[in-house]
Amino acid sequence: MSPRHPAAPRRTRRPAPGWRLGGGPDAVGGEAPGDPPPARLSGSEAGDGKPRHGATGTTEEEPEELTPRQIVAELDKFVIGQAAAKRAVAIALRNRWRRWRIEEDIREEILPNNILLIGPTGVGKTEIARRLARLAQAPFVKVEASKFTEVGYVGRDVESMIRDLLELSVNMVRSERTADVEDEAWDNVDERLLDLLLPAPKREPEREGERPAERASAEEEVQRRYAETREKLRQQLADGKLEKRMVEVDVAVQRTPPLEIFTNQPFFDETESSLQDMLGGLLPPRRKRRKVTVEEARELLFQEEVGKLLDMDKVISEALDRAENTGIVFVDEIDKIVAPTGGGGTGPDISREGVQRDLLPVVEGSNVPTKYGMVKTDHILFLAAGAFHHAKPSDLIPELQGRFPIRVELSTLSEQDFVRILREPENALLKQYQALLGSDGVKLTFADAAIEEVASIATRVNSEMENIGARRLHTVLTTLLEDVLFEVPDSGRKQIDITRDYVLEKLGPVLKSPDLTRYIL
Repeated sequence: MSPRHPAAPRRTRRPAPGWRLGGGPDAVGGEAPGDPPPARLSGSEAGDGKPRHGATGTTEEEPEELTPRQIVAELDKFVIGQAAAKRAVAIALRNRWRRWRIEEDIREEILPNNILLIGPTGVGKTEIARRLARLAQAPFVKVEASKFTEVGYVGRDVESMIRDLLELSVNMVRSERTADVEDEAWDNVDERLLDLLLPAPKREPEREGERPAERASAEEEVQRRYAETREKLRQQLADGKLEKRMVEVDVAVQRTPPLEIFTNQPFFDETESSLQDMLGGLLPPRRKRRKVTVEEARELLFQEEVGKLLDMDKVISEALDRAENTGIVFVDEIDKIVAPTGGGGTGPDISREGVQRDLLPVVEGSNVPTKYGMVKTDHILFLAAGAFHHAKPSDLIPELQGRFPIRVELSTLSEQDFVRILREPENALLKQYQALLGSDGVKLTFADAAIEEVASIATRVNSEMENIGARRLHTVLTTLLEDVLFEVPDSGRKQIDITRDYVLEKLGPVLKSPDLTRYIL
């Protein structure tokens, strides 16, 4: 196997099943940059569940399954409190694993218990959902219910969330299968780069009177010199000494005619995509010559080689299976499509109930057409969340209420919860700011009294103004550290200690003025 350039990215293998714990670089669910992968925890033995679409199954190294208690322990690393919600989602995730360990005749009859999370903003509803998806290594999509409109109105139809889920699943599987063929792809890239840097010698025309032995000897010498030079270039390429050299590469440009007729008509987004794929397939790909550096050419050629080596039919088949059996859809702000009791039956209330009626068949189980094929939504797990300030969960249409049998109410965060949020999670805000200033060579420390004062201020502002939960900590800390972040690069300081007096000095004037508090904090 040819040497690889150290700058070339080495992708890691990830487990395929959606109910297993893992941590990949592109786990779905919008993971925060820099989050460490969760540790593998022991559980029960792996079973022999078979994907229905002919997916390739698991990879060589399989992490073990998680028990509900272990799932909660993993969620505790990022979400403070909300024990009831964590228990509910942990049981739901474990039930998906259990379903694959039972007889096939009853397996299809077991439907997921969808969960409705009820609580004010900023208490951890979204964070619980996306961390759960990261633990599960499952396709995960977050949608805003308020973005959808009833069929026949301008806006996105509810089935688009399933199309988005499948698109994410295809990208996930493609990334994992790329890891299986990347070594061969990089080898092919090395050979193509060497061909660009040192083209093969042309055969010299035969000269009159030249003896065959002399000609063969000359050609052998040319080939020997060419092979020696190619090996030297191969070593220089592996050592990164040729990264800035310019080469000309031919890249494929797919000619897809634009379909302006459907622009700004989200109802036709799937039709437009299908027509573009169909018309694009009728036109042969066009090659375009580009002059780029070896570093840029390496990435362009790598994508081409991966495309040649991957079997996209198998990728799509596995992605369909994964989306149908392990996919998670998080519908946020579902209370915004609920008409309050006594609100009348006219105006926007009719459209809101129309969205609920459109959402119902997707949640209860239906076939959604996509450009990759039909997606059955029977076993997709739906998590819905809403504050329900102006409406109640019972204001949902009865049929939709029945499709969310588990309801969990999340509690409002207290001042002590804020203190724990600042200190304990692996991605705590204080740790993030310490890492940011660490890049400037500055050590940032917070006194315990300072942390408690920040939590107290956030609690006070939430009580006097709109309660936005833990998001208030972002605004308070941004205001507190604004001068530090601006002046540190020029100050030459190596350590900054944040004390309670410093917090009061910076935030005291803002707190005394209600107008400033409203617009700054």
